[in-house]
This record gives sequence, C-alpha cells and structure tokens, in this order.
Amino acid sequence: MAIDRQVVTPEQFEVFVNHPNNVDKLFELIAGEIVEVPSNPYVSQLSLLIGSMILAFVRLHKLGHVTGEAGGYWVSGERYAPDVGFVSYAKQKELAKHGYNPNPPDLAVEVISSNSSAELNQLRIKITNYLAVGTVVWVVKPDEKQVEVHRLGHPVVVYHESDTLSGGDVLPNFEMRLTDLFE
Repeated sequence: MAIDRQVVTPEQFEVFVNHPNNVDKLFELIAGEIVEVPSNPYVSQLSLLIGSMILAFVRLHKLGHVTGEAGGYWVSGERYAPDVGFVSYAKQKELAKHGYNPNPPDLAVEVISSNSSAELNQLRIKITNYLAVGTVVWVVKPDEKQVEVHRLGHPVVVYHESDTLSGGDVLPNFEMRLTDLFE
C-alpha cells in the first residue's frame, strides 16, 4: 500500500521511517514512493522457512549474512526490504547495525503476498533495480507454487512445486526442494 504519493528523496524517506509513529512498521522506497510492506501469516511462514534453509547452508559454509524482512537494503538509490536477503562476506564483512544496509544483497527473495496490480508493478520496478546492481532475485509465488529466478543477462527460469531450486552462482551447491516449501 502506497503511503505517500508524492516523490520523496532517500533522505526524506529516512526521516519518515525514523519518525516515532513509524518505527514499528516496515517501509520501502520504490520509484520515489513510500510503500508499507505488505505481508500475511502464510507469506511470513514461507519467508521464514526459506530464510532458515538458506541460513543453515550459509552458516555451515561460512558464506555471509542472511536477513529477514526487517533487514532492508539500499538498491539503486531506493530502499528495499526483501523477505530474505543474502550478502556474502566477500561483499561485506559486517552488516549495518542501524537503518538500511548500504550494500545491496547478492540474493533477494521476494514472496508475493497479494497479487494486487500495485504490488506486482512495484515488484517489477524492484526486480529491474536489483538486477541493475547484480542481485539475483527469487520471486516466490505461493498461489502458483512456483519460484521465478531472475539473473542479469539470463532468461527467467521458473521452478515448479516438483522441482529442486538451485542456489546457482550466488549459493553454489545450495538446493531446496519446492515440495518441502509448499507442503
């Protein structure tokens, strides 16, 4: 849901999100608009499950940092809060302790919560900006039981419920059976 239809700068966004009325809410800055992050219990559960699988793999192999939906990132001058984010140690040794992380994630997982035209339009903008900075994007579609993988310079790959999703170049040797996700 768009909060403010006027175009705001990243600096104005920071003031807005740090206002006492907003500190317990999650917002993104998409195409200059402040957007409250939508969610629901099912999306939250899927995000947590994906994040826990990635986190276990990343910690075992000492690859980097994994964040949940409250771990926002700067991406192409905007501020995004992917449901799950991964940043390699090679890119960043320590995460920011305040505000949005200044480096974009290596992997962003976005779980669709409503299929509304506004959410899907915002997602298209985010995917474009993620790809522009080299972020791989997994778009999880719970209703279709599918995951789309977006990588710069490659066609979109769609994984179905019976498939096993690979971590590709960003998480080599990581695999997640989608039947485990969508059971």
